[in-house]
Amino acid sequence: MGKGDVKSRKGKISMGSYGKTRPRKPDKVAAPKPAPTEPAA
Repeated sequence: MGKGDVKSRKGKISMGSYGKTRPRKPDKVAAPKPAPTEPAA
C-alpha cells in the first residue's frame, strides 16, 4: 500500500485518478428552499 497502489487513496492521488476510494467534491447544486408565501385569508 503506497503511491504505486492504484486501489488506495494515496495511489489515486499520485495517479491523479478518482473512484470509490477518492470521490470528487460534490457540486453544491442544492435547490434553495422556496420562500414561504402568505396564505390567502
